[in-house]
Amino acid sequence: MISKGSLSADYGFAMNQSPITSSDLRGLSLLVADGVVETSRIVEHLHHSIASLALPLGRAPRGSLSGISGLVYRSVRQIATLSGKGAGWALGRFTPPVHSGKIDRDAWVSVLNGVMGDYLEARANPLAIGMQLFLGDQPLDCQQGLTGVQAPLARRRLLVSVHGLCLNESCWFRKGGEQNLPMGLEESRGYTPVFVRYNSGRHISDNGAQLAEALDCLRAIWPVPLDEIVLLGHSMGGLVACSACHHAELHGLAWLNEARAVITLGSPHQGAPLERIGAHVHQFLGFSPYSAPFSRLGRLRSAGITDLRFGNVRPEDWQGQDRFRPEPDARQSVRLADHIKPFAVAATLDSSARSLRSRTLGDGLVPVSSALGENRRPELCWPVPTHQKQVFRRLGHIDLIYQARVLYRLRQWLD
Repeated sequence: MISKGSLSADYGFAMNQSPITSSDLRGLSLLVADGVVETSRIVEHLHHSIASLALPLGRAPRGSLSGISGLVYRSVRQIATLSGKGAGWALGRFTPPVHSGKIDRDAWVSVLNGVMGDYLEARANPLAIGMQLFLGDQPLDCQQGLTGVQAPLARRRLLVSVHGLCLNESCWFRKGGEQNLPMGLEESRGYTPVFVRYNSGRHISDNGAQLAEALDCLRAIWPVPLDEIVLLGHSMGGLVACSACHHAELHGLAWLNEARAVITLGSPHQGAPLERIGAHVHQFLGFSPYSAPFSRLGRLRSAGITDLRFGNVRPEDWQGQDRFRPEPDARQSVRLADHIKPFAVAATLDSSARSLRSRTLGDGLVPVSSALGENRRPELCWPVPTHQKQVFRRLGHIDLIYQARVLYRLRQWLD
């Protein structure tokens, strides 16, 4: 539980629910319009295959419907687009904030960004999340500096907590004020926790670069000298943290000098099986002209999700490739700077870390070997010494954030 003398009492933002704003409603109206347009394209392509008497297997016939049928589909798309823009304009101007009651606005927006955040960003949809750092219950402003409430929280040791796919900074907290990893390390090791919010549907390398630049700005406004910076990443957040360190080293960013450790919790360093399965399903749908139109739905999954197929953390890992095709692993090795210690935590739902279940499902999403950074190709292994790895049995993916035994191990590592 939170002790009364802890700074953690100031981290209450996770328990507040944000209202649904006019900007959210505008974004939803635009997204619904995009959905109608995309659905019409799928139906039109399927209609075209049927009208062409295409064979059950093979490529879909080229071209599109002409005549009245083609005109109808084009009209549907034009009306949907105009209606979405019109409704978005009206909602953006005249709708007051609406309290969402039992609906957690930040949670569903985070899920939406995880699934299709790159699309939202490319379409300039207001539902796209921008990266923010939080200290206390307020976002940090690198232009203005720390507020009067935030400045007393600043210590010489900084813990940067990075959430995973489809989540946000509130994932580090549980209702009821139960202690979590950032709070526990604050109390026992004197770290100031800073929490990251980001669009988990963007490429991991893009988020890593943006986080690296944000940390450099943060270092510049920090009111006391920094002795060390520790990055703590859960799931995708661990890959974003590694990518941030890589970007900082390439561009000579100053904060990397104070970086001491990167700790990853259930991070798919070698990819996640579900995304690899998704890539093959997407390819399978293309074998028939009658299922090929539905493969367009697979292309809605975000760049962040497709990066998890192998664990891409560098731009070179995905540039010049069709990310929806089951291409071979083309990653390049990533190494942290010599003065930064890597730590890897894995979990398994099984009682044995070597069982088939642990090797395939692991914590339910990430196999044990992937979370530990192990690969048959030595150049792709994440080089973590054995004494800096830990596997927790009978533990799920999300539970890694809250378990006392995980906190105990992190305290030992950071002594």
